[in-house]
Amino acid sequence: MTTTIPGASGRGTAYAAVPAAGATELTKVYGEGETKVVALDRVSVEFMQGEFTAIMGPSGSGKSTLMHCMAGLDTISGGSSRIGETELTGLKDKKLTQLRRDKVGFVFQAFNLLPTLNALENITLPMDIAGRKPDEQWLQQVVETVGLSGRLKHRPSQLSGGQQQRVAVARALAARPEIIFADEPTGNLDSRSGAEVLGFLRNSVRELGQTVVMVTHDPVAAGYADRVVFLADGRIVDELRDPTSEQVLDMMKRFDAKGRVS
Repeated sequence: MTTTIPGASGRGTAYAAVPAAGATELTKVYGEGETKVVALDRVSVEFMQGEFTAIMGPSGSGKSTLMHCMAGLDTISGGSSRIGETELTGLKDKKLTQLRRDKVGFVFQAFNLLPTLNALENITLPMDIAGRKPDEQWLQQVVETVGLSGRLKHRPSQLSGGQQQRVAVARALAARPEIIFADEPTGNLDSRSGAEVLGFLRNSVRELGQTVVMVTHDPVAAGYADRVVFLADGRIVDELRDPTSEQVLDMMKRFDAKGRVS
């Protein structure tokens, strides 16, 4: 089955309705006894291929924990998590590392670029470490999509914050992962640079068929997504399709100062 979802750009994206990642009754608990904290409380969710999803919620709601558990960056206490058809629970460290390398891309608030390498070298670094040659046609398409064609020989110190984050986005895209997880990718950027990066993430979905899951606290950023999932107290409490920033802001106002739904 193929579904078309109109996104924030007004253009539809056709994609096979197949989950790129999912969780069933996913639970994450820190500590024991009086210090016990339930960060995720039996969360079940799917992120579909070719879709841009934003995860939102008050501070402490579990949104970054959910992303880290689903990306295989953190262990889970109960339930299950999967990338494509691969179940992460019980995977040995070597297999988990291989899965993250081959199937998952990451974009974080910190750009995490090596200062001694130029933009192109930073983009291809994960593949170089893995001993894989990049698909030159795909790499060129990615570079053009994120608007870095004229900056590939520049080192991070010669690039603006927005350009550095675009390099990080291109690095995540270059290996053609099944899914990209982005944790507050515009948190260190001004509004203009942030809009550029969000536009590139959205275009990677629209034009390259990428799947993106982004954790954000910013209603404007969430307005670029096809879907917004809201967390509170470690649980999914609501979601929006084809959101506007105003709709997202109205939804966030329903949470009280302790992060509960009012």
